[in-house]
Amino acid sequence: MAKTVTVRVPVRIDLAGGWTDVPAYCSVYKGEVINIAINRYITAEMHIDDERRISVNYSSDMPIGSGLGTSGAMNVALLSAISGEGRTPEEISELAFQFEALLGNTGGRQDQWASAMGGMQHLVFEGDSVTSTPLNPSPEFLSWIERNLVLFDSGITHVSGDLHEGVWEKFEMGDETVREGLHRIRHITGEMLEAIEHEDKAGFALSMYRGCWSVNMLGREFNAPFERYLKPLQLGYSIMAWKVMGAGAGGVVGVLFDDGYDRKEVYELAEKQGWTELEWAIEHQGIQREVNLHE
Repeated sequence: MAKTVTVRVPVRIDLAGGWTDVPAYCSVYKGEVINIAINRYITAEMHIDDERRISVNYSSDMPIGSGLGTSGAMNVALLSAISGEGRTPEEISELAFQFEALLGNTGGRQDQWASAMGGMQHLVFEGDSVTSTPLNPSPEFLSWIERNLVLFDSGITHVSGDLHEGVWEKFEMGDETVREGLHRIRHITGEMLEAIEHEDKAGFALSMYRGCWSVNMLGREFNAPFERYLKPLQLGYSIMAWKVMGAGAGGVVGVLFDDGYDRKEVYELAEKQGWTELEWAIEHQGIQREVNLHE
């Protein structure tokens, strides 16, 4: 009997801790990430016909190279479609990570866990071990984040593996600036966690700000497409904070406002630079798998 397996998984935005989920770091030190799965998706479909021939295809409603973990989500969707029956989301996440590692991707594990689990997560990485804790702030606080964290796609694509390579080469060679930057990023994730647990909006913004500037210790190129435009707006109190999603050097940037802020200056900047706003909301579900049998 023919059947079609359709899997839809969300991509993610990373609030804090990105880079510390990479094995080069978390095999030596503990890594931590806080991220949110959002309602932008990768869909994989596997069709097996009556003669047991197989076909698989993908679709995405986000461009690759956006910094939203699309490649990790893509592999979670694929492996869930072709071999996900009976497997837990965690097992599929690890399979997807190992698949990417075989292809030479030097990234971490946060993207796979975000797409497989959904929701807002605090992820801890120790060696090959991942501990996922769902974060459940009040609907009011989540709504504040959704209203005020505005995503803009710069249209500048990047390959995260290429960006990672230079950082980890410096890390392995003992570069103290890179090592200290990674330690700061990990520490700030703890600050972000505390802000979320206490629903502290100012603390949330400060953690995003501090995390953003810590990335400059890894390389000024990661924030470069946005810093010259958004830093003056933050210093002028037009925005609370901003942060590049993913490895940076392009892709999507998140700009944090507060209720009542006049956003006109930022939207004028976005229009002038050709940035496109991405509407989003939190996606509480991870892997969404459907099997249809055909007579």
